[in-house]
Amino acid sequence: MSGGQDRWVLHVDMDAFFASCEQLTRPTLRGRPVLVGGVGGRGVVAGCSYEARAFGARSAMPSHQARRLVGPSAVFVPPRMPVYRALSRRVFEVFAEHAPVVEQVSVDEAFMEPPELRGADSDRTRAWAQDLRAAIRETTGLPASVGAGAGKQYAKIASDLAKPDGVAVVSRRDHAEVLEPLPVRSLWGVGPVAGERLAQFGITTIGDLAGMDDDDVVQALGRTVGPAIARIARGYDDRPVRERAEAKQISAESTFATDLTTAGQVAAAVRRAAEGAHRRLLADGRAARTITVKVKRSDFSSITRSYTLPAGTTSLETIISVARSLAPDPVDFGAIRLLGVGVSGLTEFHQDALFEQEFVPDPRAGVGGDSGLGDEDLPDIVGVGTTVTTEDPDDDEGAVVVPAIGAWRQGVEERFRTGSDVRHPEFGHGWVQGSGHGRVSVRFETAATGPGRMRTFSEDDPDLEPADPLDSLGW
Repeated sequence: MSGGQDRWVLHVDMDAFFASCEQLTRPTLRGRPVLVGGVGGRGVVAGCSYEARAFGARSAMPSHQARRLVGPSAVFVPPRMPVYRALSRRVFEVFAEHAPVVEQVSVDEAFMEPPELRGADSDRTRAWAQDLRAAIRETTGLPASVGAGAGKQYAKIASDLAKPDGVAVVSRRDHAEVLEPLPVRSLWGVGPVAGERLAQFGITTIGDLAGMDDDDVVQALGRTVGPAIARIARGYDDRPVRERAEAKQISAESTFATDLTTAGQVAAAVRRAAEGAHRRLLADGRAARTITVKVKRSDFSSITRSYTLPAGTTSLETIISVARSLAPDPVDFGAIRLLGVGVSGLTEFHQDALFEQEFVPDPRAGVGGDSGLGDEDLPDIVGVGTTVTTEDPDDDEGAVVVPAIGAWRQGVEERFRTGSDVRHPEFGHGWVQGSGHGRVSVRFETAATGPGRMRTFSEDDPDLEPADPLDSLGW
């Protein structure tokens, strides 16, 4: 029995949340390599099951690359955000039953600091975490990993060690043994650029950073964040667990070591920043209507430009296309030292399932030309609370071609697309496994039914109708 500890923070992270929701509500997918995301030529993986990760697939990877890695066993399904939000609400209801204060980090993770664990030992803390996992599984059917430590950073690292579907407890007395050998990139605030700077000082592990001279820390990471990160590496993280206000905007920006001077460099920077904002948007669980680009010249003057879509989007390619059309050409604008992409107008309603290509601005009309606003009239949303920092862009990525306003994806929309929810008066709720040549193959199952049978229908069968995705929960 280990000794007690004055403070225990727990970090709960739902395992492969989007894919786990799909495997829960579509039982045939359990145990299979599931990839959630766009299936088009420029689609991106929003989430993948552990079975898919075993092949090397991961979130934010181009769909065609993930398909190539996983092979013919890959199952692609489009995101169903209403289902994920509904299950997230259930999960957070369980959290609220176990702890008076829950700090939501994203749609599928949170911190808590149960008062009853003050002074508890590792064994009691582990038992509490196991009870929480069991309650989540009983209420939702979903797996979760729980990490416990003496502060937020250590709880987060512990939950990573607990994956998948487990518990890890790292007591303060075990910091040196468990945490110090881990890569320094395991710490919050140490991204690719900071990691490279630390590597130049020979710092590769948390233990290396903990023993680093204070002056070297400031030189490598800056006077503002360097000492704070070093303090966490040395085992001191007293940040409180507290409820967060709902984000009103999400953004990502980069300041570049070398100014951007070509359209290709700007296109690469837009994509990187958009990917950072998109990851936060998916974690938030809402869709965004307004996309904003912020750019700063080498002389430190800056502008922002925005465009508002007719409906909310969670599509990475839509965000990239709009942002690319808003970003200026450095040949005309001047060398760019900072670029950021933000999303706002956050809403629970979105229509990505209807069209693969939504409305986007027409670059031929001039950057931001349809907004009716001048540069100074547009809101600057970058850097407000939810900013994340991305790497410097590669120089060799080409420009993105943006269709005109009102342009839609070519071709007639399918009535029943693969992955969509349907209902039949005799067989109940199901989902489309495939369609073509006038036929639709449907697997009839929900979270409540267990694996179901597949049946094939004519595409114009009047008994087969689109259904609410929430019905797949079986509640």
